[in-house]
Amino acid sequence: MARVDAVIRERLHSDVTLIRQVSEYIIASGGKRLRPALVLLSAGAFGYRGTQHHELAAVVEFIHTATLLHDDVVDESNLRRGRQTANALFGNAASVLVGDFLYSRAFQMMVGVNDMRVMQVLADATNTIAEGEVLQLLNCNDPDIGEERYLQVIRYKTAKLFEAATRLGAILGQANTRDEAAMANYGMHLGTAFQLIDDVLDYSGNHEDTGKNLGDDLAEGKPTLPLLYAMRQGSAAQTALIRGAIEQGSLDDFTQVLETIHATGALKYAADQAQREADIACAAINHLPDSKYKQTLLELAAFSVTRNH
Repeated sequence: MARVDAVIRERLHSDVTLIRQVSEYIIASGGKRLRPALVLLSAGAFGYRGTQHHELAAVVEFIHTATLLHDDVVDESNLRRGRQTANALFGNAASVLVGDFLYSRAFQMMVGVNDMRVMQVLADATNTIAEGEVLQLLNCNDPDIGEERYLQVIRYKTAKLFEAATRLGAILGQANTRDEAAMANYGMHLGTAFQLIDDVLDYSGNHEDTGKNLGDDLAEGKPTLPLLYAMRQGSAAQTALIRGAIEQGSLDDFTQVLETIHATGALKYAADQAQREADIACAAINHLPDSKYKQTLLELAAFSVTRNH
């Protein structure tokens, strides 16, 4: 990971001062580096001992960071990881354009790896993520989307980059078709579990731990799983309350919405769904030979559902 960080810093270089400032601000803002770690762990699980996994781990982090920059502009967010968002600090125009720089730099780097299979995986993932972002935009302020459409957004917008990260490691390690698919399956279910817990933490997390304000998703009109379940299980009055809050993207009734979420067991339901996804992720790679890399991947699945940030 230290080597990946060195690659990130080296590849962030630009003669344009503002690009350096915004890029370094967001990269240094304390993210978990989970996606690049997955590239390294997956490659290690298949015995890869070269250096291209460092480059690809940095590529994955750049793509992730670009999506964060664009997301925060779309969501009009002003807080991420306990710090001001880049758009709050530098403005929307700078955030969008630097996000574009990170995307294009990621593609320059993946071309340098000179592997069409790698390029295909990353190009497909980036396109799917963009589709997920648009789907999420369409779902905003719509309380009738249903659980399937909610999960589709997660699979596209969040889980797809997890899946790409673990698949890339398998490709570098020259895994057979079955093992590559297993590792990709692990990544997809891990990413889904991770996002489900993010959605739980939006109604239960501690501001100091999450670096976010409670109810941010509701303020943006996002109908996440805790809300969808609470509407299904609540009384007519409780359902109407949540529907109105989603449609208006309003926190005016947040206290009552939160009470309904707790009263209906919505957070436990969402957390149980996350645990199910984590269990599927672990089962996908159980057949792989034991190694410190496999063990860490299994531990990451456990962390994804027990974390508080």
